Amino acid sequence: MFCRNCGEEMNENQAICLKCGVAIGNGKSYCSNCGCSVKDNAAVCLNCGCKIEDEKTAQAGKLNGQDKWTMAIVCFFLGGIGIHNFMMGEKKRGITKIVLCFLCGISGILALIDFIQILTDNYQVKLG
Repeated sequence: MFCRNCGEEMNENQAICLKCGVAIGNGKSYCSNCGCSVKDNAAVCLNCGCKIEDEKTAQAGKLNGQDKWTMAIVCFFLGGIGIHNFMMGEKKRGITKIVLCFLCGISGILALIDFIQILTDNYQVKLG
């Protein structure tokens, strides 16, 4: 992966470019696949042929890298024990739902709330 602002090679886990400080996916000057210079309004990179898209477009329909519809189905069937939370990297929420499931059974209501938020694109992934 390359920075779209300066063309510097980046690790896929980086949130910003260490050379220019721009957030991943921002910028229009370089291809994120090969790092070559591209025109501002280019639809594809003329060097490698990859589609040029911004990070917001690339992450549409995703929840921390997971498909929105997959997470909705998992939440509907296994949300009461927090499986969807673990899949999205929300370990604290997942453990909390397991504990609540065994103590008072309220985790099913929380899963229903999560399910509705996932379907309406209002779900916020809280890592930690």
